Amino acid sequence: MRNRRILISGAGIAGPALAYWLRRHGFDPTVVERAPTPRRGGQAVDVRGVAIDLVERMGIIDQVRAAQVGTKGMSLVNATGKPVASLEGGFGVIDDRDVEILREDLGGILREAGGSDVEYLFGDSITALTQDEIGVEVTFERAGSRTFDLVIGADGLHSGVRALAFGEESRFVHQLDDLYLAIFTTPNHLGLDHWQLGHSAPGLTASITSVRDDTEARAVFFFTAKDPRLGDRDPHGQMRILKDTFAGMGWEVPRLMDFMPDAPDFYFDTMSQVRMDSWSAGRVALVGDAGYGASPLSGQGTSLALVGAYVLAGELAAADGDHPVAFARYAERMRNFVELNQKLALGAAKHLAPKTRAGVWLQRANLRMLRHLPWKDAMIRAITKEVREASVAIELKDYRRVPA
Repeated sequence: MRNRRILISGAGIAGPALAYWLRRHGFDPTVVERAPTPRRGGQAVDVRGVAIDLVERMGIIDQVRAAQVGTKGMSLVNATGKPVASLEGGFGVIDDRDVEILREDLGGILREAGGSDVEYLFGDSITALTQDEIGVEVTFERAGSRTFDLVIGADGLHSGVRALAFGEESRFVHQLDDLYLAIFTTPNHLGLDHWQLGHSAPGLTASITSVRDDTEARAVFFFTAKDPRLGDRDPHGQMRILKDTFAGMGWEVPRLMDFMPDAPDFYFDTMSQVRMDSWSAGRVALVGDAGYGASPLSGQGTSLALVGAYVLAGELAAADGDHPVAFARYAERMRNFVELNQKLALGAAKHLAPKTRAGVWLQRANLRMLRHLPWKDAMIRAITKEVREASVAIELKDYRRVPA
């Protein structure tokens, strides 16, 4: 088989999943990750549709289900904390097979599934790529240069591999409705029992959800803004912006802001989508958010990463490592699936952070009304129909497997 030595940048979801399938097909993957250790934090992610089939094929479905968040429902509250609308269940798990799991837990399960045969290089990153007819010379920030047959960027929205091989990020990353997202771990100081509480004001939404059997919680903030300071990538600057933006909001927001400086996993970024005409350039290709991030608004980013990893590895195996053939077939099989799932995010921002008082009132009224409708379940199925259809909009080819 040609092109067995494959470097993957990124150890989140797409990277470890790709490493697993490549190893199963007889390739020799190495994963490099900028963070010194596996990244903590992030909100719960959804695994549904054909992605559940892949988790079953990997033999990790029991571990994934054992780690699911198990949120029972959510309530919208007013500025004093009084519930004004509630709904049991929710829209994350829209089918009995769906799983909602913390991103860090799913990543850990995937890395463990790959076994000790997959080499991981934590605390390093790629600074240069030089391609020729026989391979890619990779320059690392810390380690010495090495040559690989192929390089795959699985390094997220701000992909370094994409920047090196395809060009400036601004060509591909598109922010949705001036929307921003911040997440960090907090104590479950409200004693929530597998429950989510949320509070909205015009252009702002704050929520807290208990996780890990209620031993901790995740604080999540959405807001819309046009502020030149928002381009600051310094976490301390981002925290100041978040605190200024939500100043005076009420409810539990001041307490959550007090917890923020001590959080081990503060995350702040735009809600953006990655759109590209091609996911490969010579011996370099992209998978997951790096190539076709749909944004958290779609609820399908994790499933896209899992499916993309499976298809990319499978097409490389089916082509005996012939990368031009494999990359073309990967793109052909994934393009419609990606476009349908990216479409889910468009227009969804108004539901997360209504921009007017009327929008906030309508959000609460709709949730309050939905709870009491006798046809509630049918209405939720109708609302989520597009998600369910997009989640299964690809046929999983049974790729040949090469013994490791």
